[in-house]
Amino acid sequence: MKKMNMALLCASVSVALAGCGSQEDHKSKDATSMKDIKPMTVDIVDAKGKKAGSAHLKQVAEGVQVKLHAKGLIPGQHGVHFHEMGVCEAPKFESAGKHFNTTHKQHGFDNPKGPHVGDLQNISANENGDAKGDFIATMVTLAPGKSNSLVKKGGTSLVIHANADDYKTDPSGNSGDRMMCGVIKEK
Repeated sequence: MKKMNMALLCASVSVALAGCGSQEDHKSKDATSMKDIKPMTVDIVDAKGKKAGSAHLKQVAEGVQVKLHAKGLIPGQHGVHFHEMGVCEAPKFESAGKHFNTTHKQHGFDNPKGPHVGDLQNISANENGDAKGDFIATMVTLAPGKSNSLVKKGGTSLVIHANADDYKTDPSGNSGDRMMCGVIKEK
């Protein structure tokens, strides 16, 4: 009986330790894969097709960090969104498609039926038309092959709108015309 109890104890400890090891291995693989995702810079163009800024995208644990700078905007608040297509044909940027919305929800952080995965924070342009933003988009990734990946086949885009996003009105938060656009694709 003692031998059987000792054997059961040893087996239980072995299983418990094996489980801990596999959990650590899983965390290591996740950490390594996140490190393998290269940051990217997206050139932003205005309605004339001229470079008007850039966005630096970096995978972080919480999602994608977006550091955005644009110039030549009308002073005030401007909605910013990820759009579903990796095409930015000036002047209206309709080629960027709709908001990136893999969850099929309605638009807006303040909408109980939202938000889209491509909904982002407003940016504010100063009296010179310069705007900067630094935020984390928690519902997207730069990891290829994921349904919410910004680097999906064909890419996506980052669009700056003429007006502030009200964070609730579907489909685009009353943010107005598309003023600037940048293509997000793996190189």
